[in-house]
Amino acid sequence: MRIRSLFAAVLMSLSLSGQPASAIDPPSQGAMERLAQFRGSLYFRQPLCQPGVEDWRSQMADLIALDEPDEDRRQRLAGAFNEGYAAYGRLYRVCTVSASEALTRLLVEAEQMARDIHSRFAE
Repeated sequence: MRIRSLFAAVLMSLSLSGQPASAIDPPSQGAMERLAQFRGSLYFRQPLCQPGVEDWRSQMADLIALDEPDEDRRQRLAGAFNEGYAAYGRLYRVCTVSASEALTRLLVEAEQMARDIHSRFAE
């Protein structure tokens, strides 16, 4: 009887929350969102300092397509990419020494993060 009342309370709290039940995120979701932020930052910054080298937006779209996320996760990944883009868009308008140095650091860190995600979560 006690289990039934607990179960009923959980169901009631879920129905009162007004939020649809969402799928459980895969273990890689947090790292993927962080990588998406890095790619958004690179998408903004690289054309300032190294035009024509990489198309980070296209690569992010390919990564999302390969991951096959549900709509909620897809929106969060795209949002993280856009946040990374906007964050650096507020700081830089031209390639400065600090922008170039930050680009180099972002490239190294994004590459390491991608390798880490692959080694930890790939099949």
